[in-house]
Amino acid sequence: MATKLKSAVIGTGAISKEHLKFLSECDRAHLAGVCDLSNAAARYAARRFGADSIYTDYRQMLDEVKPDVVHILTPPNTHKRIAKDCLEANVHVFCEKPITPTYDEFKELWAFSQSQNRWLIENQNYCFNEQILAIKQLVDDGTIGEVQEVEVRVAVDVRSGGPFADENLPNPIHKLPAGVVHDFITHLCSLVVRFIPDFDRVSAAWSNHGGGDLFKYDDLDAIVIGGSKHARIRFTCHALPQCFFITVRGSKGYAETDLFQPYLRCVVPRGGKLLSPLINHFVNGWELMGASMTNFRRKVMQKTPYEGLHRLLDKTYTALADGETPPITFEDMERTNRLVQLLLLEANQI
Repeated sequence: MATKLKSAVIGTGAISKEHLKFLSECDRAHLAGVCDLSNAAARYAARRFGADSIYTDYRQMLDEVKPDVVHILTPPNTHKRIAKDCLEANVHVFCEKPITPTYDEFKELWAFSQSQNRWLIENQNYCFNEQILAIKQLVDDGTIGEVQEVEVRVAVDVRSGGPFADENLPNPIHKLPAGVVHDFITHLCSLVVRFIPDFDRVSAAWSNHGGGDLFKYDDLDAIVIGGSKHARIRFTCHALPQCFFITVRGSKGYAETDLFQPYLRCVVPRGGKLLSPLINHFVNGWELMGASMTNFRRKVMQKTPYEGLHRLLDKTYTALADGETPPITFEDMERTNRLVQLLLLEANQI
């Protein structure tokens, strides 16, 4: 029998559906409590996903439920205080990104988790999507050679409707150091440091091309350099359609995907210098045809790009139950949050 960990969720916003769905189906988790400032929202989530109890005060939930793991899914400016209370209550914390608004706050929170002998884990779910794991395997087994370049590019129209565009009810994300872009920056940076973990030079161009006071920035173009290795980080809401491209170039070839419309394209030497381009076209064309059918099926079944979150949570619960290190390590979080800090540092802005 798998060891079951008593779990609780704080915050029932949009992302909670993915967390709660996992917890309701996982044989290593028991959903003991759901907490939200809205009693109606907490009650709905508990009824839909089979939680034992509902709360509007997370401290009361910690006292009464005594969970093993808490998922913090509230706005980022609340993470530090809630996480500290959970860690102090001897609970492991799985926290949505960004784990804290600043790098210094992250280091403070990590030190506190160490003093409490509890795990603190930031959600870096896209690192566990199937295509990213496949690219990582191509790197690890030497297929594309030594990594030399990484490009991560996101295009999302955050200005035309949605949770960030309401002037009358500004989203808490607007108050973060990078504004709305901060809601995406953890994902971009976590993917960069997966393939280029060490960096020594950062230059970032932050812009607000759409203007107005609501959005601090709506565009980022940044270069990250570590020795001979380069990465480009790109966010825009002005170039559509929506995409989440990742390209990893090595000394032998390259691999790429779009996590919003998943596929895997790998260009490496195949069959000699003359035939290699033709064979690559054939192999990757076959892959794209298969991906188009898979993506159509995903649309019909209303599956989202969050498949990596379920995989990450499964690995996390397995590690916690077995007393092992979770798949998101301190080094992963430290490099990611330090890169975010360097992108925002005034001295590195162009």
